[in-house]
Amino acid sequence: MVSTSSTDGGAAPSTLTPVLTDNWDAERSWTLAAYEAGGGYAALRKALSTLQPDEIITMVKDSGLRGRGGAGFPTGMKWSFIPQDNPNPKYLVVNADESEPGTCKDIPLMMASPHTLVEGVILSSYAIRANHAFIYVRGEVLHVVRRLRAAVREAYDAGHLGKDIHGSGYDLDLVIHAGAGAYICGEETALLDSLEGRRGQPRLRPPFPAVAGLYASPTVINNVESISSVPSIVANGADWFASMGTEKSKGYVIYSLSGHVKRPGQYEAPLGITLRELLDLGGGMRDGHELKFWTPGGSSTPLLTPEHLDMPLDYESVGAAGSMLGTRALQIFDETTCVVRAVLRWLEFYKHESCGKCTPCREGTWWLVQNLAKLEKGEFRRDEGEQILDLLLDQCDNILGRAFCALGDGATSPVTSSVQYFRDEYLAHLDGGGCPFDPAASTAWAVREGVKQ
Repeated sequence: MVSTSSTDGGAAPSTLTPVLTDNWDAERSWTLAAYEAGGGYAALRKALSTLQPDEIITMVKDSGLRGRGGAGFPTGMKWSFIPQDNPNPKYLVVNADESEPGTCKDIPLMMASPHTLVEGVILSSYAIRANHAFIYVRGEVLHVVRRLRAAVREAYDAGHLGKDIHGSGYDLDLVIHAGAGAYICGEETALLDSLEGRRGQPRLRPPFPAVAGLYASPTVINNVESISSVPSIVANGADWFASMGTEKSKGYVIYSLSGHVKRPGQYEAPLGITLRELLDLGGGMRDGHELKFWTPGGSSTPLLTPEHLDMPLDYESVGAAGSMLGTRALQIFDETTCVVRAVLRWLEFYKHESCGKCTPCREGTWWLVQNLAKLEKGEFRRDEGEQILDLLLDQCDNILGRAFCALGDGATSPVTSSVQYFRDEYLAHLDGGGCPFDPAASTAWAVREGVKQ
């Protein structure tokens, strides 16, 4: 893991100044003793003794912190939507249901330094005046659940959680909740339903969670990395955080670099770094191979090509290129990868994980998988080329914007973007009777065609 940061407000990294990952290499970094030895919980003591809740909200607003879970919505603004005149309890819910294919930033963060998240939860709950907080963790990562629960016990024992925290009069209870393991529960309202003990399915909005969320009460839902960034903002100030990144995309983030690179892993860097710079940090592509395509924010974001190597990885630049920064899951593929097969594997995931609540997503992802599988196997006729591509795009059009939540929209992204950039490769599957990267498939097709003749 390599961390880079910038203090000049530009896109390029200048000095090695890790923040979220600063203590990952410390001995037993996940313990309270190790965390406090590095200055942990100092921000909490500062906030409880010198800052009012509204001051923390203003500080987070001024810092420019945007949601690190994919949407990039301003965190401080989301907090300010909580109606303080509502008599119901206020809740903070941390979305730790990291399930996006290729995304691997929250789980390493929670494993290496769970107290960073716990301190962030306490500060954020104090800011929105919540006395109950929840961390919703993907059920399959039992090791993370255990580590978080151990950290929470340590925090209670040290007086960081519970009644009258450090004599401030502020009370907070924190619960670690293990989900049943469903990608759809990464959608915030489906997460709330699951947390309440119901089947995880998206809710119709309005009302929005800020007004009627968990138990029909005002609720803030934030990603692990978003909440974990709060202690450093409180400790160092909004201007310090805003000095990193770009003009509209402030601060540092963790990029998940995976695939055909020499050193895959988590790389902390300011927003605005380029893929070329990240690849250099990761040792470059594997020897003898070249970049073919990549995802900037996981498989639910439109894929990009080598022409985007020097594009700043911030919300605005990636959006202008027709994709989304998302969870910054950089999946790197070289020329040996069949783009159709990669897209098929992603669509199989979305088909399986669709909750089935709405027809466009439930049926649309199923039909996309059927047609992509037939295309990959060479089961379409050679003269059906353009018709098949039009059919795939038409199916995507019937899902995009018509699904109940963003899962359906995300499922169409790899299909439409891959057809845009690799149309010839799709047609080659028809001309060659199957995947051109699989000689056996082409041979079988040739034999079959010969028999028909």
